[in-house]
Amino acid sequence: MQEYQIKRGFKTGLMQRMTDGLEKYFEEKPEEKNGHYIISFGSFKNLDASLNEKGNLLIIDTESDSEIYDKYPEDEADKIVMDTNSRYRKYLEYVTGYNTKERKKKAADKVKNNK
Repeated sequence: MQEYQIKRGFKTGLMQRMTDGLEKYFEEKPEEKNGHYIISFGSFKNLDASLNEKGNLLIIDTESDSEIYDKYPEDEADKIVMDTNSRYRKYLEYVTGYNTKERKKKAADKVKNNK
C-alpha cells in the first residue's frame, strides 16, 4: 500500500479526479466498494484507489498479475508491463499534481523526517 500526498490546489475535486482518472488512463470503469475504487488492467490483477479518512491523501494498493509471463510471450508481456507502468505514473500525476520526480522527493523527505 502506498500513500501519496496531494499538491496544494489539487484537493478540490480529488475524489472525482481519482475515479475519472481510472477511466481516463486505464479505460476501465472502477467497481466501488466502501469508498475503494477497484480495477483490473494490464499487469495489475487489482488496483485499489481510495482516500484517507481526512480526504487529503491518495491511497493505492496494487496486486500484480504474477502469471502475466505465463500467459503471454516475454516480449508481449514486457510491453504490457511497460504500458501499465506508464499509465499508472500518468494517473498518479493527474490525481496528485506531482510528477514522478516530485513524488520521489516527497517520499524521500518523509522517510528522512521519520528517522
